[in-house]
Amino acid sequence: MIYSTGSNIKVFACNSNHDLAESIAKKLGLKLGDAEVEKFSDGEISVKINETIRGADVFIIQSTSYPVNDNLMELLIMIDAMKRASAGRITAVMPYYGYARQDRKARARDPISAKLIANILTSAGANRVLTMDLHCAQIQGFFDIPVDNLIGSPLLTSFYINKYGDDLQNFVAVSPDLGSVTRTRTFAERLNIPLAIIDKRRPKANVSEIMNIIGDVKGKKVILVDDMIDTAGTITNAANALKERGAVEVDACCTHAVLSGPAIQRIQDSAITELLVLDTIELPEDKKIDKITSVSVDDLFANAIKCIHEGVSISQLFD
Repeated sequence: MIYSTGSNIKVFACNSNHDLAESIAKKLGLKLGDAEVEKFSDGEISVKINETIRGADVFIIQSTSYPVNDNLMELLIMIDAMKRASAGRITAVMPYYGYARQDRKARARDPISAKLIANILTSAGANRVLTMDLHCAQIQGFFDIPVDNLIGSPLLTSFYINKYGDDLQNFVAVSPDLGSVTRTRTFAERLNIPLAIIDKRRPKANVSEIMNIIGDVKGKKVILVDDMIDTAGTITNAANALKERGAVEVDACCTHAVLSGPAIQRIQDSAITELLVLDTIELPEDKKIDKITSVSVDDLFANAIKCIHEGVSISQLFD
């Protein structure tokens, strides 16, 4: 769908997810703004804005995924460039918000990096943040500027409704840990299927141990639901445990496919039949395997940008 927008809206992109940015701009009936984001020989980031943005409503699309710090600095420097060029309003569009898992002090003397990033974005000159499925919704409270946190679940559930239809009555939605129960319950309600929960113990970072499964999965097809998959230890251990306990098929889905370290090999070797992800993070070619299916968030973000630009409520996008 092509939207009718005012002439003073401009959409720019840094380097983390250029294809998604192009697609969002196309949905809005716009071309990406003319900008260059490069590196000097010593690694410092260079940003050049090659068109006037004075008074414009500017949206900068950049996921702070791997390489996290480079992508974050690109975004900060572009925000600063826009502010100094007298942009009317600057919205940081961050489909994936890096550092979101460092949202509290888990141990003595821990930083709260998610709050630090919020402060830095605001200091750089961002007037608003548009993101999706923050690891903890409370991160919105770290900001002193408006934050719109879109929900990816409707895109995931729509995929399964279209794919399985009436066969969904044979499915169970499974939360891979206690922290994902609320998210998985909402997912299950959308599909009108039962809910099961995996109770696990994590002895150290990126290592999980399956303990108990609360709910009936025997003879059922199951869908594991999480907001992000990083090293894939939790999701693959859960999938294998579900298979051992009688599940006939295991699918998995998430919003953010971080997929770092041994993730791809773990998924390839696991009981997961299909992993459904959203394209908030661009998947490099070496991570595109047959088990992974991607659904685009371009239309949802384009709608949100249109609502923000026109000053109308985006709550309709949460239905």
